Amino acid sequence: MSASGGTRAVVAALLANLGIAVTKFVAYLLTGSSSMLAESIHSVADSGNQGLLLLGGVRARRAATPQHPFGYGRERYVYAFIVSIVLFSLGGLFALYEAYHKWSHPEPITAWHWVPVVVLVVAIGLESASFRTAVRESNRVRNGQTWVRFVRRAKAPELPVVLLEDFGALVGLVLALFGVGLTLVTGDGRWDAAGTAMIGLLLVVIAAVLAIETKSLLLGEGAEKQDVAAIEAAVTAGPEVERIIHMKTLYLGPDELMVAAKIGVSHCESAEEVARGINAVEMRIRAAVPVARVIYLEPDIYDPARARRGASPGTPAPTGDVVENAEH
Repeated sequence: MSASGGTRAVVAALLANLGIAVTKFVAYLLTGSSSMLAESIHSVADSGNQGLLLLGGVRARRAATPQHPFGYGRERYVYAFIVSIVLFSLGGLFALYEAYHKWSHPEPITAWHWVPVVVLVVAIGLESASFRTAVRESNRVRNGQTWVRFVRRAKAPELPVVLLEDFGALVGLVLALFGVGLTLVTGDGRWDAAGTAMIGLLLVVIAAVLAIETKSLLLGEGAEKQDVAAIEAAVTAGPEVERIIHMKTLYLGPDELMVAAKIGVSHCESAEEVARGINAVEMRIRAAVPVARVIYLEPDIYDPARARRGASPGTPAPTGDVVENAEH
């Protein structure tokens, strides 16, 4: 994902949610609707979440240090995980508590009847504009994936987070309109409480999905199958490597992939020839998968005859020296 695309979506969502939060809170003060209060807190939580995503993007760009030699790219995952916690606690649990309170002590909306309906309709329009921005930016990098797969497989957390937040906000606004509308029609405040409860459940589910996906990123994910295949093809495309003995990949951040591999080379090559070959392989890997920025290749002597006799492919031949080369 391009950082600029994610930033545009986050900023659009932040501006929309700030405006929506103010109008919802004013509507709550005028009407006392629990749905409006739940939606106000929801928008405040969303605004804080977008601020956290922007902060994470800034901190992730810090240069590597001796203590953090691979940089701070994963900090974007940390802040995305914090977003899921905020959405769960400040958004979902608060809405469920407010729903319980209003169900126990239902109150009809007796003043300013038209205010919550107008505010919710306007909020739906603003949230739709923000959601449209997130969809447009996601389509630029989705590459034909289904939306579910895109949310589950995206290595950059910003767009999936904003997509789910905006989607949840739109559904929540519809639920709030449902609760408020039926309360106005029937005079029964339990409809308002029911709408608030559905908003709370929705936010809890979205927060759980975000937490699961960002936890996976925090633990460390490898490259997708198509990228692994492209790297393998790049390694074996030239005469320098006879085979890949084993290979591992790991995302150090959304835009930085580490590749570590043990490769089989000819036993008759000199150390200088092996080093030149490794440099050529590294160039091919970076050309095939540009995010593969940290590459470690360990050359080893691979003897097919010994492998057929049951020797471990990674075990050096008795007469060969193991030459190691790290990224320059």
